[in-house]
Amino acid sequence: MPFDVLVADDEPPALAELVAFLGADPRIGRVLPAVNGADALRILSAETVDAAFLDIHMPGLSGFDLARALDRFVVRPVVVFVTADEAGALEAFDVRAADYVLKPVRPERLRRAIDRVAAVRGAAGDGTATDAATAAAAASALLPADDETIPVSVGATVRRVRRSDVRWVQAQGDYSRLWTADGQSHLVRAPISELEERWQRAGFVRVHRSYLVHRDAVTEVRLSGAAPAVVLREIELPVSRRLVPAVREQLARPERGPR
Repeated sequence: MPFDVLVADDEPPALAELVAFLGADPRIGRVLPAVNGADALRILSAETVDAAFLDIHMPGLSGFDLARALDRFVVRPVVVFVTADEAGALEAFDVRAADYVLKPVRPERLRRAIDRVAAVRGAAGDGTATDAATAAAAASALLPADDETIPVSVGATVRRVRRSDVRWVQAQGDYSRLWTADGQSHLVRAPISELEERWQRAGFVRVHRSYLVHRDAVTEVRLSGAAPAVVLREIELPVSRRLVPAVREQLARPERGPR
């Protein structure tokens, strides 16, 4: 069934182009244009749409402001940002955007964004559920089913790190630092408790209040003695005493191989 979308952009050529691209996709029904954030909010107060494609930098309400305002809606549209701002991907993750498309927009890239909108709508059933579980499913639906990618800042650009490349995670307050197989680290705006919950089915194990490790990255488990620890190729990480039984159950298995 085709789904209806809103498009908000204060630049008329960009708005017209995006409306045309979306209208050409057979999965899209109505395309409602808005010339700024306030206009978008007015339209959304009167019309129900399945997705909102938003520019970030608009006069008055920005795209981020609008995305946050949508949390108050009974039916929250899936949000996709379409912007020339490469530096906003981390904040987009915070407001549960399904995708982050950079201008100039390429039709094939926009098709992938529509794929992700469709995935979020599928995760939410009929698209009208608003409970926390559905919100979490929607947030993670911007990722492929068999892996997850996380937007991270690298200098002035944004790149995506695959979850499968992460070997261990270090808590840093409300943030987490991801350490990858190439020895690099990336700070993401998500607490380690959130990553633990999202990634436990992908093989990540909490070994300490400050550390989360992928089981296949562990080469040695030392749980006896005064300083229990897990050993990775590049580092040794402490294990909390209260977590020793769980770590033993999940990691002390002979079939594990180095990652």
